[in-house]
Amino acid sequence: MLYKAPKAEKPTILLLMDRNELEQQMERNLAMLGIEAVERVRSKDDLEKKLRQDYRGLLICMVQKFGDAPVAINTRKNIYVLIDEAHRTTGGDLGTYLMAALPNATLIGFTGTPIDRTAHGKGTFVTFGGFDDKGYLDRYSIKESIEDQTTLPLYYALAPNELLVPAETLEKEFFALAETEGITDIEELNKVLQKAVVTKNFLKAHQRVDTVAKYVADHFLSNVEPLGYKAFLVGVDREACALYKRAIDKYLPPEYSRVVYTPGENDDLNMKAYYLSLDDEKQVRKDFASIDKLPKILIVTEKLLTGYDAPCLYAMYLDKPMRDHPLLQAIARVNRPYEDEARQLKKPHGLVVDFVGIFDKIEKALAFDSDEIDAIVKDVDVLKGLFAQKMQEAGEQYLTLVSTSAPDRPFTDKDTDNLIEHFRDKSRREEFFKEYAQIELLYEVISPDAFLSPHLDAYALLSKIYQIVRNAFGKRVYVDKEFLRKTENLVKENVTVRGLTPATDFFEINEHTIEQIKNDAKPDNVKIVNLVKSIQKWVDESNNDLVLLSFREKAEAIRERYEDTQANTQEILEQLEQLLQTVLKQKEDQAAKQFDNVSYFVYLLLTQKYYPNPDAAAQEIRDAFIAKPNWQTSERDMRDLRKKVYFALLKHQPKKDVPAATQIVEEFFDTLVRASRQ
Repeated sequence: MLYKAPKAEKPTILLLMDRNELEQQMERNLAMLGIEAVERVRSKDDLEKKLRQDYRGLLICMVQKFGDAPVAINTRKNIYVLIDEAHRTTGGDLGTYLMAALPNATLIGFTGTPIDRTAHGKGTFVTFGGFDDKGYLDRYSIKESIEDQTTLPLYYALAPNELLVPAETLEKEFFALAETEGITDIEELNKVLQKAVVTKNFLKAHQRVDTVAKYVADHFLSNVEPLGYKAFLVGVDREACALYKRAIDKYLPPEYSRVVYTPGENDDLNMKAYYLSLDDEKQVRKDFASIDKLPKILIVTEKLLTGYDAPCLYAMYLDKPMRDHPLLQAIARVNRPYEDEARQLKKPHGLVVDFVGIFDKIEKALAFDSDEIDAIVKDVDVLKGLFAQKMQEAGEQYLTLVSTSAPDRPFTDKDTDNLIEHFRDKSRREEFFKEYAQIELLYEVISPDAFLSPHLDAYALLSKIYQIVRNAFGKRVYVDKEFLRKTENLVKENVTVRGLTPATDFFEINEHTIEQIKNDAKPDNVKIVNLVKSIQKWVDESNNDLVLLSFREKAEAIRERYEDTQANTQEILEQLEQLLQTVLKQKEDQAAKQFDNVSYFVYLLLTQKYYPNPDAAAQEIRDAFIAKPNWQTSERDMRDLRKKVYFALLKHQPKKDVPAATQIVEEFFDTLVRASRQ
């Protein structure tokens, strides 16, 4: 917008950052947006040359390239500098060089963590002005981003007390130190932690490392992997990362985890064992960001804690004292939204498991506005309270719909009948599905946990109710993936141990089905649902039989009339029975004529259109399909096939009715395409 604005008069726009990987990321993002007037500054000399030659357009540049820059390289006013991570990028001498080199430029700073947030005239606000009472030009809060679903909420859980750093040690060596306040990046943090001898010795004690590694492995296998996501383990330093890798390999397959850190000059063989080449590290980053590739856990201490995006990262096991800007940037790695419809994955939030005790003093760890803190991170106990509340509401609203409150009693036909009748109302179903989805997700996140014990029977019963209602009114027959992973295991346990009956009894579709329906003792509501589901199952297993596809659509239309209470249950059942009788007669006729499925569908369509010679046309169209076996994958074959069908219809029609033939072709191929997508 700046570049194209007439009043900007063809400006120079610098996109300024202080990390090499952020520079590369920006270059990729602009290319994806199709913005072409962009150049990347390669060196200090390149920067000075471009500015002196009055380059107009977008420049991607590292702030480090302004080091020792001459004064007043370019004095134009229509130079705009958009600065990423502004709380630190211009905080030192580099900022001074920048402002001296471009004295009349407009500087616009972007940061998620401004320094001295409430003290106007200090820190970040010295360089970047502000229009509101706190010094901001514009502000987009974390709370707003969560509401917009551009980021996810974060929850934390404290590890067992015996694993946490003693509170007095953490206070003395970390929180009470003046130099830890307002830390802007992880390099500063590491310098402070080098002096925290007692804390580091505690964190890296071999017995503790082994205990934490086992805890992380168990937690990951029980709480994270079943959800389908990945995790970070953050060690206090590079040595801690190496120690954790050796320890965690005792409890998880070695390929589950990788270590990512920068090599050091004096590293011993134990440290060097986990070095990665630049190409290997690049591949590890890429593989970790892919949900279906190893590794599943990255062990880090500095690298990847800023600027690295892996949306499938769900949990962070934090074993490094952190606060303010570095802490917020680190935990923000797990708040990226992730959704995969094929795997039924939608990340609910990010989780931080604290092995240090940082969040026990959250007001010190994150010294930002209190409203922001509430939005940034919440205790995982909040989720437990929400689950208990929703289960109580569900108990009052849904569990009373069935008589089988005891977990060892199966559902009766009357229970199923009551559920089907109650949820015929579409608005009731939608509300129930919405509520259940929220409860199920909470269960998946919290489980396994002793807190859930008194709720398990009620939750299993609620899941069974959901299963029946979903199967009764869903468009498809659900066999697999009815539930998320942990819920599925719970329901299976109840089915096998407590004798809960299956959700749907299927009728076998044949010449005896009508008699079987009449002799069935189940209520009519249940018969209707079971018959429709039986039809769906029969069609699904028919290998895209076009005649049966039309049959299923008609059956579903009848069921929709039933759900809209446009007819009583007896009338609906009679309509389904009549439809079934019709299609069974058609299948008998097809067998007698020895037509394949496509030929017979064409024959029926032509017969219904009062076509004069349906048998001959159907046979010729069948031959056309045999001649073009790749019509589903080849556009050319599809075009040729349409022509052959069209000319076959005209050939066997005495009047050569072109509009009628065209209409039949369109109707036929519309059905064909829908069948191929089933």
